[in-house]
Amino acid sequence: MSNATLTEKPDQRPPSSLKGATLPKWFAWAVAAGAVVLGIGISFAAGLDSSIQWALIAAVLFVLGTYGISAKVEGGRQAKDRVATSLVWVAFLLAVIPLASLVWTTIKRGVKVLDGYFLSHSMGVVGDLEPGGGIYHAILGTAEQVGLAAVISVPIGVLTAIYLVEYGRGKLAQAVTFFVDVMTGIPSIVAGLFILSVWVLILDMGPSGFAGSMALTILMIPVVVRSTEEMLKLVPNELREASLALGVPKWRTILKVVLPTSIGGITTGIMLAIARITGETAPVLLLVWGADFINANPFKDAQESLPMYIYLQYSAGTEFSVDRAWAAALTLIAFIMILNLVARGIARWKAPKTGR
Repeated sequence: MSNATLTEKPDQRPPSSLKGATLPKWFAWAVAAGAVVLGIGISFAAGLDSSIQWALIAAVLFVLGTYGISAKVEGGRQAKDRVATSLVWVAFLLAVIPLASLVWTTIKRGVKVLDGYFLSHSMGVVGDLEPGGGIYHAILGTAEQVGLAAVISVPIGVLTAIYLVEYGRGKLAQAVTFFVDVMTGIPSIVAGLFILSVWVLILDMGPSGFAGSMALTILMIPVVVRSTEEMLKLVPNELREASLALGVPKWRTILKVVLPTSIGGITTGIMLAIARITGETAPVLLLVWGADFINANPFKDAQESLPMYIYLQYSAGTEFSVDRAWAAALTLIAFIMILNLVARGIARWKAPKTGR
């Protein structure tokens, strides 16, 4: 018997595979480029002048093109997946483009007068209709008012959240949760009117930076409570149970286990609360008033702040005052960004180490 008869004939059929036709990785970028070109072409042909209109047309063409080509090549199931991904990207761009436009406009118009002199001088000897002047008094006032509000609200907010998550039971916890929810929706003008009626009108203490800080505290506390509460709930109960099983008291477990585990999220929530109150104008308008001269004492007399400075300068309507308003707005954005970067650094520094 020959070797040919002993050897089985090799299978000539291609190996079976569950993977069908797949579009290349650059497919989405190619469809996006084609959608942009077609969107611009349709806008020119239809006489549309707004860039928002051709951007929306391009977004619709991008989604439709993705689905059509993917359905023909890869099938309906994969096409639906690609459409969902496309919608996510379109929503992301629709959110980022206005933000990027706002930042770019602020930078372009704010750098005209933003320099060392502008940051280190006040408006004490300069009128709103004249060139020159600065925002040192406004930066100082904002830093003191926001700092006092943070010193008051952060301990109250964090301790309240710890109580609600770790100890809160019964009607008292329900009442605290209810009032926190109510305070979350309070308009800033209402908080300012409350402090105005009690502090300025009834107690006759007069306008001051501290009065504005108390109104900002009312706005900041519920944000700190809610964000801290959610971060504490994310800590696994196994960590608490392991610590308690070793005989560690509950207060020490919270201090040494729960808080270090969630410190990153807590810090981020606090920074979000600070960012919210930093740009508030209504309480400052009612309680702090504003001053062209430097007032380093937040507990006496009127004081300036960056939101108030921006409002007053833009309301003046002159070329010089509008430039100062844009420069102050850019400074305010940079101030908030620096606070967020500091918070990120603190959160990374204090976060529990995962490696050995």
